[in-house]
Amino acid sequence: MMETATHKLDHLERATQNEVKANIETVYTALKEKGYNPITQIVGYILSGDPTYITSHRNARTLIGKLERDELLEEMVREFLRDVL
Repeated sequence: MMETATHKLDHLERATQNEVKANIETVYTALKEKGYNPITQIVGYILSGDPTYITSHRNARTLIGKLERDELLEEMVREFLRDVL
């Protein structure tokens, strides 16, 4: 049986983590203010890469576009696990 190697992603630097967190918070607030469900909109963006899931209110679409989707996901998983572990 052939084993496959596990892919390893480099973790985000602290400054990048802070930027990702700040951008997610701004995007979340902007979506909420416009009456959207922030969770479903952010998930839609992460899964599809389609920026139209994110409002342009508060410059949210530009902010989220500056980040890689894997960075967003990594920070979200990190925060989730920090809360549950």
